[in-house]
Amino acid sequence: MSTSFSRPVRSGGRSSGRCVAAALLVFASAWSAAQTSSQVSIGGAVQAPASYDLAALQALPSTTQTVSFLSGSTPQTHEYTGVSMWNLLNSAGIVTDPAVKNDVLGKYVVATGADGYRSVFSLGELNPSFGNRPDLVAYAETLNGSTQPLGSDGFARTTAVGDMRGGRYVSNLVSLDVFDSGSTATGTGGGVSGAFTVSGDVLHGASFDLAALQALPGRSVTVGADVFTGVSFWDLLNTTVGLATDASVKNDVLGMYVVATGSDGYQSVFSMGELDPLFGNQPDLIAFGVGSDGLGGDGFARLVVPGDGKHGRYVSNLVSLEVFHAAMVPEPAAYALMLFGLGFVGLLARRGRARHVA
Repeated sequence: MSTSFSRPVRSGGRSSGRCVAAALLVFASAWSAAQTSSQVSIGGAVQAPASYDLAALQALPSTTQTVSFLSGSTPQTHEYTGVSMWNLLNSAGIVTDPAVKNDVLGKYVVATGADGYRSVFSLGELNPSFGNRPDLVAYAETLNGSTQPLGSDGFARTTAVGDMRGGRYVSNLVSLDVFDSGSTATGTGGGVSGAFTVSGDVLHGASFDLAALQALPGRSVTVGADVFTGVSFWDLLNTTVGLATDASVKNDVLGMYVVATGSDGYQSVFSMGELDPLFGNQPDLIAFGVGSDGLGGDGFARLVVPGDGKHGRYVSNLVSLEVFHAAMVPEPAAYALMLFGLGFVGLLARRGRARHVA
């Protein structure tokens, strides 16, 4: 004997679900249509998180700069006015450990737009003592001799002075968040290194000794009176081991960074954006020789960063390169949709309980 059961019909159940879905869709569409920023928050590893609207930015010391870059294949030149990105971050009190030498070099900042687009800047490239890049949080542009708001670019956007393309010009800026590197690498007790490993978000993790480096295409850079010989830092990462990027994420490489560690545990962060020839195009070198000699006490390999003021990012006795994607920062749209969705889930649960009791 078979027994059949009929499912009780709950009038309005599917209808309610469709209403929720429709409402969420309308909400998401409305948000997408209104992704124009009106304030930027400074957060993460800072002592005094803060938010700035246009008036607050305009009250700070300003700088005007002219920048040129490619947008797609179109050359662009803009004259922006804004606030030094470094000064804005530094005024929030970047959290550092005084027991760690140049601890600020082991951190990075993620610039995020209202649509979730993001780009990484290493604090070493921004710090006036090291990379000294005068990047801005810009809030105005000079057009035909008149200073005007940024319009569709939001109330503020980042600049990336010297970049070849505009990928790190994050429009509709909503946040700048400082993070520690997240590195798990440790030193080997100091002393002269004989090999380094490349790991993390790469296609082919590898180890390199002197012979392996010398077998790669070489190049030289001149710093003062010294001529260093080695291999391109970018080419080693992008071509030799390969970066594990997500093709579905626009300019995913700009959300990545690499941590260099020396045998004594000394570390420095480099953003992929500063190294990538399409963007910052820094000619940083993994050097294995200077003049006609080896590096001596600096190990078989060290990083050389032409253009830096102090040489804090010249990581000697290299033992590790770790590649990471930056920490995710939920954009306002995600928060809003999550709260909206949770509210509807709660409403449906209450309605369900009410029907069950009835």
